[in-house]
Amino acid sequence: MTKYETLLFDVDDTLLDFDLAEDAALDRLFKQENIAVTPTMIARYKEINESMWRAFERGEVSKDELHNTRFSIALKEFGIDVDGEYFEAIFQKYLKEAHHYVDGAYEVIEQLADNYELYVVSNGKTITQNKRLEDANLAHFFNEIFISEQTGYQKPMPAFFDYVFERIDNINKDKTLIIGDSLTSDVKGGLQAGIDTCWFNIRNIENTGDIQPHFEIKKLHDLHLLLDNKVTIL
Repeated sequence: MTKYETLLFDVDDTLLDFDLAEDAALDRLFKQENIAVTPTMIARYKEINESMWRAFERGEVSKDELHNTRFSIALKEFGIDVDGEYFEAIFQKYLKEAHHYVDGAYEVIEQLADNYELYVVSNGKTITQNKRLEDANLAHFFNEIFISEQTGYQKPMPAFFDYVFERIDNINKDKTLIIGDSLTSDVKGGLQAGIDTCWFNIRNIENTGDIQPHFEIKKLHDLHLLLDNKVTIL
């Protein structure tokens, strides 16, 4: 059976726990701005944010529009007018200082680095993702870190993967695997790019859509079993 040589890793909710990082950054942001928020307000912000990220993946909104309007759109629903661009700058400042590991992330990456060529493929802001990976002591394990802001494209766009493949010497797509938590970004992007895909179903949700990964794992440590045997892990 084919042995993989190149592994492409997403960051948020694959290596680093984005929910914990986001909650910490939001808490610091609203405390700094003296805004008393409720769980309902936070939940609504996250709904709007998620919706805008899906629109970004489809190419319907720009990166700047996503980042600079999500806070103003969400808070306006609760009668609070804010400068979305200013709030985004403060949020990113706090977000890049948060680097909580997904369970097992450091150990798994450290072990894989001895036998595979590792790369990061992430949607997000370059300075934020790079700092989080550096602070988590993960960056040095990767040959290169590809962030959507840097590439000019985003997952799942084929152009994002073309950009990545053009910068990996002697890449063999038949021996390349992408690992990520998002069906619409990581898995769909990998499928469109012609590489194998591993859905890290970290939230243990049911896949009711038509995007079908080659493999599924629910614990990052199970990636070792998949790579050794190339079998589906349920």
